[in-house]
Formats: sequence, structure tokens, C-alpha cells
Amino acid sequence: MTDDAALDRALAADGPLADLLDDYSPREEQQRMAQAVAAAIEAEDSLVVEAGTGTGKTLAYLIPALHSGKRVVISTGTRTLQDQLYHRDLPIARAALERPVRMALLKGRGNYLCLYRMERTAEEGRLETAAMADGLQKLRAWAGRTRSGDLAEAPAGSVDGRLQPRVTSTADNCLGQNCPLYSECFLMEARREAQEADVVVVNHHLLMADWALREGGYGEVLPSADVYILDEAHQLPETAARFFGATVSSRQLQDLVRDTRLEQQREAGDSPDLAEHAARVERAAAELRQALGESSRMAWADAGEAPHEAAGELAAALESLTGALAPQAPRGRGLENCHKRSDELQSSLRGFLANDTESREVAWVETRGQGFALRLTPLDVAEHFRRSRARHGQSWVLTSATLGVNGSFEHFQRRLGIDSAQTLQLDSPFDYARNTRLYLPASLPEPRDPRFDEAYLQAVEPVLEASEGRAFMLFTSHRALRNAADWLRARGWSALMVQGDAAPKQLLERFRATPGAILLGTQSFWEGVDVRGPALSCVMIDRLPFASPGDPVLQARAAWLKDQGRSSFADHQLPEAIIGLRQGVGRLIRDTADRGVLVLGDTRLISKPYGRLFRASLPPMPLVRDIEAVNDFFADQSSTSS
Repeated sequence: MTDDAALDRALAADGPLADLLDDYSPREEQQRMAQAVAAAIEAEDSLVVEAGTGTGKTLAYLIPALHSGKRVVISTGTRTLQDQLYHRDLPIARAALERPVRMALLKGRGNYLCLYRMERTAEEGRLETAAMADGLQKLRAWAGRTRSGDLAEAPAGSVDGRLQPRVTSTADNCLGQNCPLYSECFLMEARREAQEADVVVVNHHLLMADWALREGGYGEVLPSADVYILDEAHQLPETAARFFGATVSSRQLQDLVRDTRLEQQREAGDSPDLAEHAARVERAAAELRQALGESSRMAWADAGEAPHEAAGELAAALESLTGALAPQAPRGRGLENCHKRSDELQSSLRGFLANDTESREVAWVETRGQGFALRLTPLDVAEHFRRSRARHGQSWVLTSATLGVNGSFEHFQRRLGIDSAQTLQLDSPFDYARNTRLYLPASLPEPRDPRFDEAYLQAVEPVLEASEGRAFMLFTSHRALRNAADWLRARGWSALMVQGDAAPKQLLERFRATPGAILLGTQSFWEGVDVRGPALSCVMIDRLPFASPGDPVLQARAAWLKDQGRSSFADHQLPEAIIGLRQGVGRLIRDTADRGVLVLGDTRLISKPYGRLFRASLPPMPLVRDIEAVNDFFADQSSTSS
């Protein structure tokens, strides 16, 4: 049987998938994508494919990938999607092909229990709350019976947010082969299984971390592969920028200080000066956080004199600690690791402080709560990505529901340095023209108008009444979200799930279980959220998602693009906003029987020339301006296409 015939058979109406899935039906778009993926793998080529919601893109790449018999790495955007791929989708594809495929799931090290760190934490015996102490005991008991050590499988309530860094390792503090519990390490076992597998499922953060390690000459995390499939590929440019840059954070410094004190007590009790040097780093970090002021993101050049002086003192304190640790390092593996980390943090901080405006990297600072992060971010990752692709694999498939702008992949390909690739754009098979409406309320002021927030909420409340709740309200800022939550509560809306009140997963569970619920969220809920059926019948987006003009990375990238003779708005901000809007819109229709209304509060969609690019990039939703059309849509149940 030819490859094409085998794929057609697997995806046919009477094929094996029909036996495995109760609601399976063949889709032309899925079959076209599967054939394109198979051709790219066979030709050792690259393929960029946009597959609209409902295409069935996961099986469209899994079936040909497994059928090829080649070694495959699949990377996706989140740990949740990783788990879904590994536990649900891959077993279905394997069963459909009846192939003995060895599979492995590999996450970042922070997802695995570290036995050494857990025991050191228990030995230290200083936990801030009784809940943390109880969680630690639960984890110690669980450690004796878990095979994977994956904290996603840990007992409920055992992994307190403050406890997790005490029982997991980082690239900084891991002792590697020098660890006395190395032979029992859950992470190392997961990596061994990945090395032996035919298909390895990872996420973009781990993939980029691996590439950054290899580029720096520090080894590798992932096995080599013939085929790389990158799902949710629209996230890759920003994820790559994070990992090909450098960061010095208060969290790293706190961990170093705590570990230095612990190891000094365990291995160098006759050298109390180590604790004094660690305390100096701790004080310098606290003084830098105080000098940085309120929570914000800003260019380091704009931070002011006090933060610059405090950062200089922090660099000096790290240099002092590194010098003090150097003669103590041979006394124990823990002290050796602390010395290595202190030296690397000092080097990273010196590099950050030495950055100049002529560099193709931007130095900026982010503060949140009591923490801070000093970041050095590349303005363009195309060359990094191009080099990494050249070193890995033979075939590449990059896919997402949102890669294009008005039918073109030029922006996405340019950002990742993908100069030549086969491209394919597949529209969603859903009947948007029949099952949706795009409501742009008439007479709204533009978003920069001080009257906008109040006017927007007054305009959308009748929609909430017509839909009987059952809505996502998505915002481009936390301030707008909080204002809306207060306004709705004051108006008597009670079934509100507000981002920040609970973990996103818990909010989604409550939303699905609560009739007439309204979920208010920002970026966390714009993508990767799947609510099917009538529980979600309305998605409201207040503004077109342009990045904040005050963002330091955006400002630096704009200047860099201007130096190249390019337009920051046309070549970066506009296409990024269009892709972001498409992600938010994608929450509305998740199945053939779904129907609903998309509400956009931004009149620039029709008042500005660039609005036509937004509209041309959205699904074919009939535009209405009158609330009566919305009322009629919700009153008319006959428009459901199923």
C-alpha cells in the first residue's frame, strides 16, 4: 500500500479512527494537511501550515509522522497540551496505525520532584507555614511510590507555590552526576526514556532551553531526531527571545543565598564568613528591589541612578561571594555548585550592566511584588533559530491555527528566519457565516477616550443579558479587567470567575460547572483554552491587542527596525496584534455544534485603514452593529448547523 493510500485509509470514514473515536468524521482539510506533512517528511523539507479550528491538525501531523517510521520530536505550547498529546492523541494515532511506537513525555526539570532537594529541605526544617510542612510530608510519602516523579501527578494540595522551588531543581542548582541520589533521579530517568523513544513530546520552553544550551556549548537535554513538529508555533518567536537572552532574577539570588547557607552549615562549619558574604548578596538584592520602585517593565537605561548604583553593589557582592566560595568548593558537591552558580550570576549581571544601546539586545527590568528580573533580550531571533534548525533534524513542520496575516505567512517566517518552506493555509470547516455574529456596538468612543471603559461595559451588558452570561470577557490590561469585575458586581452579576481569584484551571472548571457564568481574563485565557458547547456562547474583547507602546522590548525593536528602513507598526506591531486577536477569537467556536457572538469594542476595526487587515484575517463572521441583531441571533436556535 502506498503512503498516500495508507494515510487515506487511516483518515477514512470507515477507517481505524472511526472505530477509535465516537464522533469521528473525515475532513478534507485534515486529509490535505496529512498529505502535506507526509510529503515534507519524505522530501526532508520544511512546511508551515495554518490549520483553522476544527481541522483536526493534531492527528493530521501525528498519523504521517508515526507512519514515516522516523524519530520525531513534537513540541507544543504548554504542559497541558503536552499531557493531552501524550496521554490521549498519540495512543489514538498509534492504535490507528497498529504500530509499536515507543513514546516518551519530557518536561522541564521544574516539573519533577528532586529527591536531593526534598531531603535537604526536610533536613533544614525551616518552612514558613504548617501547610508547607504538611505538603512536604505528603511529597516524601509519594516519592516512595511514584514512578515518574511528575508533580502533575502529586497528591492534591501537596505542592504549595512556595514549596515547589524547595523540592525541584534548576539548571543552576542541579548537582548532575555529582548528586548522591543521581541513580534515583526522576528527571534523569525521564531523559533516558526520551533517548530511547521513537516519539518524544516536549514543550517550546524545553526545546528552546535545549537549543540555547547547545548554542552555548553546554551540552544538550533532548535527543536528536529526524523530524521536528512544532505545534502552537505562533508562540515560538517570543519563547526563543527569552531563552537566547540572559536573566538575573531575585529568585535565582534567593536560591543561591539559601543554598550557600545550608551547604556552609553542612560542609564548611568552620567558615562562617560564607554566610556573611551570602547575607551581603541578600541585602544588595533587597536594596535593588526597593530602588526599582513599583511593579513595572522598563528599559534599564531609564531606570534611574539609584537602581544602577544598587545593581553595581549587587555585582560587587556576587563577586565577593564567588571569591569566598572558590577555596571552599573542593570540600563538597553542594559548595562546588554554589560557587559555579555565583560565578555565572556575576558574569550574567556584568554582561547586563555592560550592554549598550548599539547592541542587538535590549536590557530591561521587570518587577512584580517583591521580586525582580534583569533581562537581556535579543531584538531578533531569526539567526538563532536558523542556526538551530540547521543543526537539528531533516524535516520541519510548524503549525498553528494562527500564523498568517491576511493569508500571508511572511511576518511569521521572517521572525524565525525561515527563508524557504512549503506553505499551506487551511480554513476552519466550521460554518461561521451561519453560526456566529461579529457585534461591533455602534457609537462607542475609541479606546484612548477616557469615556471608553464605562461606555464599553454599558454596551456589552445587554449582550450578557441576551446570552444569559455564558461568556468570556477578554481584556488587554489587568486594570480594565478589575474595573469590569467591580462594575459587573455592582450591577448584580454574581457568577463571575475573575482571573487572579483562583488558578486558571480552577476558574475554567468552575466556569464549565456554573450555569450562566462569566469569566474575566487577560492573556492567560486568550489562547489554549477549550470550552465546547453552550456553556460558552459569547466572547467579548475590549480592545485590539496592540502591545503597550511603553514596553521596553517593543521600543527597542521599533528603533532597530527603523534603522533598517522598516516600519515598526506595519512590520511588527500590526501583524502581532492581528495574530493575537485571532487567538482570542478562536475561543468562541470549538465544535461543529457551537454557536455564538463575538463582541469587539474597538471601533478602529472599521474606522482605521488597517482595520480591513484585521477583518480579512478573521473567520467569515457576519458583522452587525445593532443589539437587536444580537437578540435575534440568541433567540433563533434554528441557525445551529448540526
